[in-house]
Amino acid sequence: MSSVKEPGWKRAAQIGLGILAIIVSGAALFFPGLTVISLVILLAVVLIFVGIEKIISGIFIQHKSRWATVGLGVLVIILASIALAFPVGATIFLIFLMAFALMFDGFARIIQGFTDKQLRGWSRGFSIGVGILAVVISVMILVSPFFGLVLAGFFIGIALIIIGIQMIVAGFSGRETSLVPTTGFKK
Repeated sequence: MSSVKEPGWKRAAQIGLGILAIIVSGAALFFPGLTVISLVILLAVVLIFVGIEKIISGIFIQHKSRWATVGLGVLVIILASIALAFPVGATIFLIFLMAFALMFDGFARIIQGFTDKQLRGWSRGFSIGVGILAVVISVMILVSPFFGLVLAGFFIGIALIIIGIQMIVAGFSGRETSLVPTTGFKK
């Protein structure tokens, strides 16, 4: 990473945003359902702008796919509008979608654990165990979508705590943080 100190305003912004992330994480942990529904509403608003951009760019581009781009933009706006009109229903739909994705991932891990000859010992057991856990959690979500809503809100809250702490530490240390290493990988 870099050894150059960040400017004071950037450090203050990192600390402030880190504190804000921790405060928002508290709200996410105490009100997980409201958090997830709010994110669905925010996503729907963003998707409306994406749909508008697709329609505009589809009208003005000179490609064979211009009408497909316009059609995609219209479809995105329609789906985002439905999500805005029925945010709870859209959230429950996304929770069910997440549960099915988690279930398929769990079954894939279980099958990999039993059939992959390169996995040995604890690695094979870990793959099977994680797969079983994923299937159990997905069934719990399918039985009770409220559980999935709370679980998603809980994960959002935990992620925001971790991000907030990381930003505060980066602000106090004065070092720029990066998810990608800036040194190494020399040819």
